[in-house]
Parts: sequence; C-alpha cells; structure tokens
Amino acid sequence: MDRRSFVGVLGAASALAAAPEKRTRFYALESFKLKAGTQLPRLHELFGKTLLPKLSGFWSGPKIFLEGVVAPHMPQMLVVYGFNSLEEVWGVHGKIVADPDLTKAFQSLESGPEPGFETLDTTLVEAAPYSPEITPATSGKSRIFELRVYHSPTFRQLGALHDRFSGPEIKIFHRVGIHPILYSSTMFGQNMPNLTYLIPFDSLAQREAAWSAFAADAEWVKVRKESIDKSGQISSVQNISLWKATDYSPVR
Repeated sequence: MDRRSFVGVLGAASALAAAPEKRTRFYALESFKLKAGTQLPRLHELFGKTLLPKLSGFWSGPKIFLEGVVAPHMPQMLVVYGFNSLEEVWGVHGKIVADPDLTKAFQSLESGPEPGFETLDTTLVEAAPYSPEITPATSGKSRIFELRVYHSPTFRQLGALHDRFSGPEIKIFHRVGIHPILYSSTMFGQNMPNLTYLIPFDSLAQREAAWSAFAADAEWVKVRKESIDKSGQISSVQNISLWKATDYSPVR
C-alpha cells in the first residue's frame, strides 16, 4: 500500500465517529461490466444456480444481486455482500476458492466462446454508524435500487456530510418516502473520499415522486444552505445509477 492509499484509509476512518459493534460493518460492491451477448445470462446462471446456494450454505451475511437499468456502462451487474469483519471477508473468500463446485463453475464461465465478463471492479465500504441493517425481502416483488456516490473535496467535509445525513437529512428522507438501506464511506475504491448509499424504491414513478418532494421540501432547502454556509460544498460530485433486483436476489 502506498502512502497516498494509507492516508486515504486513515482519513476515511477519522471521518466516521466511533461506532458501536454492528452486525454488518463492511460491504463489498462487485461491479461486473459486460458486453451485449451471452455474458449477462451466463452470469445470472452462475450467480442464481451455483454461487448463491453455495454461499447460503456457509454464510448468512446480506447478499444483493442487481442488474443495471441506467448506469455509465451497460450492460452491467452489481453484487453487494455484507460482512461482520474484515476477517470474515477473507474467510468467505477462502471458502469460495476452496470449493470444488464453485471452482468448476468459474472455470466453465471462462471456457465459452467469450469471457464471462469484460472487467470486474471491487469497492470495499464501511457502514456508517447510523446505517440500518439490511434484511432479506419480505415480498416477492423486485424493487428498483438507486446507488448514489457523493464525492467530498476533503475528508473533513466528508465528516460534515455524514453529520448532515445522520441528523436532519434522514428525517426529511423518511418524510418524503426515501428509505436508504445502506450509508457508507469507501475504504478501498475510486473517487475517495465519498459517501455511498443505496435506496430501494417500489417503482421508478415512486422514485421520481420522492425526489421531487425532497427537492421542494422547505426544511431541506434550509438545511442545505446552513450546511454550505458552515462547511462549503461538502458534496461536490454525485454519481447516480439505477438497478433492478434479480429474481434470485435475497434482498430484492
């Protein structure tokens, strides 16, 4: 790890207040960038019929399988895994590597006429102290998921962004129908420092109505102005993508 990376990790850690022990503290976000053709259905086959059943047999952490609806690269899949600790991350990885059925499945993915995917990008995030616990879906309907990554100019301003979210912003969110299931800071990945959060919606229409209500909310207008006056533009770049949960995703 070079010095810049080390400084980034320290900054991410200092941006969050000390948190009590959480059942799920770390999340790995795996983004599979694909090309049109057989890659997407082959990944669905691997994830839904082999990987997920195997994972569920030895590990109970949150698992979300998403397919891109609107993203910078299409087609694309995003898989989100939740872990209690960094030790659990490596423990689960070791079991995947050691499983002969999974080894065979991954080899099969790469043995076709084209690669299983074009590129794989992995981001490790740490859940914020105020982030809720992710639970499996209670209904059979798949939802739309919005992933938002807010880049802050400095780690100090990232801390101010978390303060705003954990204070008045969440209350406004809930009032207008926005209920994120994950708030986090990136530990290893791109566009650091940032706040990454994930929001499910029942439909695109519900999403549009909720964000319109949020933008027009008088308290939000006041909170945003006070935040900028105190700490500057603490969210300088926003990356937004939309996803749909797969039929086999435990969280959908």
